Amino acid sequence: MAQHGREYEHGVARVMAANNPPAALAPYLEVLATLNTGDLRNYPGSPALALSLLRESDHLELFELHPQAMEALRDWAGREARVHIHRRDGFEGLPAILPPPEKRGIVLIDPAYELKTDYDRVADVLATSCHRWPNGIFVIWYPLLRHQGSAHLIRKIQRLGLPKVFQVELTVAPEGEGLRGSGLLIVNLPYQIDTGLGELLPWLKLRLGTNHSGSYVAEWLTSTR
Repeated sequence: MAQHGREYEHGVARVMAANNPPAALAPYLEVLATLNTGDLRNYPGSPALALSLLRESDHLELFELHPQAMEALRDWAGREARVHIHRRDGFEGLPAILPPPEKRGIVLIDPAYELKTDYDRVADVLATSCHRWPNGIFVIWYPLLRHQGSAHLIRKIQRLGLPKVFQVELTVAPEGEGLRGSGLLIVNLPYQIDTGLGELLPWLKLRLGTNHSGSYVAEWLTSTR
C-alpha cells in the first residue's frame, strides 16, 4: 500500500538520506536502521516505535477497534509480555486504566479524525485523563487541513486551563489541498524538550518542505513555568 502514493519518498526517505541529522533524531533513526539494511523497505508504526524505546520494566497499552488492525497488532506483538492490546474505543478505554501504578508515563492520542466530532472527543478525554493522572505526559496529534477542526481543538484545549501545554506544528505543503502538515499538543512536556524541539523543527522544515517552503511552530500554548 505504501507504494501507491509513495509519500514516504518526501518524508522518512529524505530524513534517512540526510547528512548530520540532529542528535534528537538518533533513537528514531536507530529503530529504522534495525528494520532496514540498505534501502528503505520497512517502516514501523507508532506501536513498534514505542516498544523499541521501552525498558524491561515498562509496558505498552494499545487500544484498537478495527478488526483487521487488531489482528495485525496481535500478530506483531506475539508473546511480548510488555504489550497489552485492548479491543476497545480508546476514548472511553483510556480513562478506565488511569492512573497506572507508575507515577510517570506517556499517552499518545492520535485518532483518524474521520469524524469531525473526534476533535471534541479528544479534548473531552484529555480533560478527564489529566484529572485522573495529573503527572502523565499527554501527546495529542492533529492533522493540518484546510478546514478548521484543528483550530477548534486548540481553542477547546486552551479553555481547559491545563498549566503546561506545548504546541508543535510542521507544515510541509502549505499550498496542498489535503494534509499540509501535522501538529502536536503536549501536556506536561519534560524539562528541556522544548529546546530540543525548537532546534529540530527548522531542520525538518528544510528537508521536508515542498519546493523549499514550509513553516513550523514550537511554543508554549499555556505555561505556568
